[in-house]
Amino acid sequence: MTNFKLFFYGFLVSGMFFLTSCGDDIDPVDPVPEIKDIVGTAVDTDDLSILVDALTQADLVSALQGDGPFTVFAPNNDAFQALLDSNPDWNSLSDIDNATLANVLKFHVINGNVKAAGLTDSYVPTLAEGPNMESIDLKIDVTGGVQFNSSANPLTTDVETTNGTVHIIDRVMLPPSVVDIALNNPNFTTLVAALTRDDLTLDYVAFLSGAGPFTVFAPTNDAFQALLDSNADWNGLEDIPVGTLQAVLDYHVVGANVQSDELTDDQVVMTVGGANLTVDLSAGAKLETTSGQSVDIIITDVQGANGVVHAVNQVLVP
Repeated sequence: MTNFKLFFYGFLVSGMFFLTSCGDDIDPVDPVPEIKDIVGTAVDTDDLSILVDALTQADLVSALQGDGPFTVFAPNNDAFQALLDSNPDWNSLSDIDNATLANVLKFHVINGNVKAAGLTDSYVPTLAEGPNMESIDLKIDVTGGVQFNSSANPLTTDVETTNGTVHIIDRVMLPPSVVDIALNNPNFTTLVAALTRDDLTLDYVAFLSGAGPFTVFAPTNDAFQALLDSNADWNGLEDIPVGTLQAVLDYHVVGANVQSDELTDDQVVMTVGGANLTVDLSAGAKLETTSGQSVDIIITDVQGANGVVHAVNQVLVP
């Protein structure tokens, strides 16, 4: 009897040791990280500390703590340092006036919760504002690699927050002028070449980079090729007489920010060259030129910081 008791006691002790040893080997369950709002997420991310300082200076913290949802393209610290290094007058964020800084930051925010898989080749309105308080558009490219504003690359995507998504990028994006919109779109390379021809009497790049506002009816590359094909003596832009080319370019610019919803049927619009265009909305959006053309507006309302661009399928000839 005594031996049985000793055996049973030994069995219990051994079992307790076994259970205790097994328990020591079980790792404690890590707590689920708390998901915070966009601002809280930025605060917790070391590489976004300058962005947090910028949001604070521009008084945008409370806006990005709102319900949203928002998608934020968040420049990292190196991106902000590169921005400061780009201007000899900017040694710190405090050297950038708050209105400019605020609009630059708003250019990095779009409404909606857009994950990386939902990005497409497109222009999307941001919270930044151009003339007439129109939303400035951000160009998104995904074909051949993702890029924003033809300058910024994603570093980290799909950072989840309680009020949207953050994508960390490698550059601070500046709201584009109408010139930048043309430069950054491969459909307008011939237009850019025309605007920069060295024998023109007007520096169109400097002019269209000014305060504006401007409306530019931008002919596509195919439109310029059709113009060249219309004259047997024109094999390239250099064959067009300088006076003719300048009159044509002047005919594509209006000295106001005119979006498509502001156009009315039979509206007469004066261009910077002094010649008129007539709007025809009877069968789609068209422009009637003084030379008798009926030209389709094929893309509308690409809004920039100093004006808006509409693409047209023919070169307008006064």
